[in-house]
Amino acid sequence: MLSEIPVDQFAAALDACAADVLWEASVAEPPIDATLVAERIGLVVAHNHALAARGRLVELADPRGGGTGQGTIVVGPAERPERLQWAVAHEIGESVAHRVFAALGVRPEEAPEDAREQVANHLASCLLLPRDWFAADGPPLNWDLVALKERYATASHELIARRMLEMPPPIVVTLCDLGRFRWRRSNAGGRPPRLLPEETNVWRAAHESGKPASATFDPTTTGLESVRCWPIHENDWKREIVRTAIAEW
Repeated sequence: MLSEIPVDQFAAALDACAADVLWEASVAEPPIDATLVAERIGLVVAHNHALAARGRLVELADPRGGGTGQGTIVVGPAERPERLQWAVAHEIGESVAHRVFAALGVRPEEAPEDAREQVANHLASCLLLPRDWFAADGPPLNWDLVALKERYATASHELIARRMLEMPPPIVVTLCDLGRFRWRRSNAGGRPPRLLPEETNVWRAAHESGKPASATFDPTTTGLESVRCWPIHENDWKREIVRTAIAEW
């Protein structure tokens, strides 16, 4: 079962599958256009504005008869391009999830009901933010969220922040919407403590000014190396993403 597979092994299988798909689609650099990837691996992308869900993988009947039709991704309306990209990438993940199961030695019929959905979600992130490229781009860009968003334009700010948590060095990422903290996670193991005063000060500066804010610290006294906050503000919505580089808690 997936729950019994080591995290590193699961991640490696996902990343390898995504890398294979991008190779088959002849995509060699970011940004990744999920619609182009789908078409190049033999999937049709169709739009249905009446569709309630963001996307669905279907197999249309062959009008000539005598066999199954071509795999088709049907996508509904999306408020922004990144959500459409995610919807298509997710359905690509659905179409190739069997490869991940095979690599892990898991029989799909014996996996939990939501296992395919779980794999597809992870594959969407791996497709839009391929590990090898993202890990190589992060350090020279100093893991700057704005710079990474420019390079990986089809991925949302939140998806990029979540992908950072799958890379070294040890960090904590916190996401805030409309002045309220929505989630906070770390790749250092264990549950991170509540937002520290040093982090709160940087977040408040970005929240109030609408401009990125940052601060560095002496890790021997605070356990923190740096705190950076990026505001993603729109006319009717204020979101901030905080990235805290840590030495220890």
